[in-house]
Amino acid sequence: MTTGTIGVIAAIAGASVLVAWLYNRLVRLRNLVRSSWSDIDVMLRKRYDLVGNLVETVKGYAAHEKTTLQGVTDARARAMRAAGPGAKGKEEDALGERVASLLAVAEGYPDLKASDSFLTLQKQLAELENGIEYARRYYNAVVRDYNSATETFPSTLVASLFRFTPGEFFRLESPKEGERTDVRLS
Repeated sequence: MTTGTIGVIAAIAGASVLVAWLYNRLVRLRNLVRSSWSDIDVMLRKRYDLVGNLVETVKGYAAHEKTTLQGVTDARARAMRAAGPGAKGKEEDALGERVASLLAVAEGYPDLKASDSFLTLQKQLAELENGIEYARRYYNAVVRDYNSATETFPSTLVASLFRFTPGEFFRLESPKEGERTDVRLS
């Protein structure tokens, strides 16, 4: 074998190793995105159960608040049916607003506010919301890393060759018009 032939074989072998390494890295990141989304999905399912229990508890004390109770129930159903981070985030925002209105209604019922089951559900919901926030931040960081890997050279070549698609961020509590405020740095 000539030196040129050995050089070509070494270049092909090196390129093959690089492609395999980049491919495996993209697969690991994609699987991490899927796994972290699954963690969020589990927490959201727990949240749906808690919201259902909360509605039933409030219903016992404030049955004539039918519009509020129905609004929460409908928002919960839409959130449960939503698929994917984008649609799920939109419906979760709507559900969060409805739950807030339900909790505001509860303020007008001292017996309800003092109920052990209501207080327990409210505490569990607050803890779960914190867990969802943490999981959402982790998921979005993983999606950011995955998307960066699929969009930077040379892994973008491997990503396009093997049809790796960008991940979708999970956004909650998007600010409404005029709610953004300037941050002052002193």
